[in-house]
Amino acid sequence: MDGRAGRRISIFLSILDVHVNRSPMAGRVGKVEYRRGRFYNAMRSRASVDNEQNIICLETERGEIVFKQIAGAIARRVVCWKRPGDEVKLGERIGLIRFGSRMDVWLPAEAEIVARPGQHVAGGVSVLARWR
Repeated sequence: MDGRAGRRISIFLSILDVHVNRSPMAGRVGKVEYRRGRFYNAMRSRASVDNEQNIICLETERGEIVFKQIAGAIARRVVCWKRPGDEVKLGERIGLIRFGSRMDVWLPAEAEIVARPGQHVAGGVSVLARWR
């Protein structure tokens, strides 16, 4: 993201999934940036760039990670309950997206992604990656 080397994990949330978003790591919220945008289907690659979203920068003991709440074609609202300076725990609820949406998580290039394409994951339970 922003020209930095790294890897992205995209998680699509269908209208049947729980849309509460959780922090992928413990740390301090450095920035929350709301961006107005389109409402393309969240499975389209352009949704990560063009759709309405909140970009959240999280300062962790290992460095910064960035994740996005992305509204989809049916979802028309992203909600973030955290503000810059807030401390969050691993798996803590940070917000929600209204029905049919996507969550992108950017990790440093050295992170080992353990989740597999098509795997069903659950917020606060599933391990997406290991960052040593």
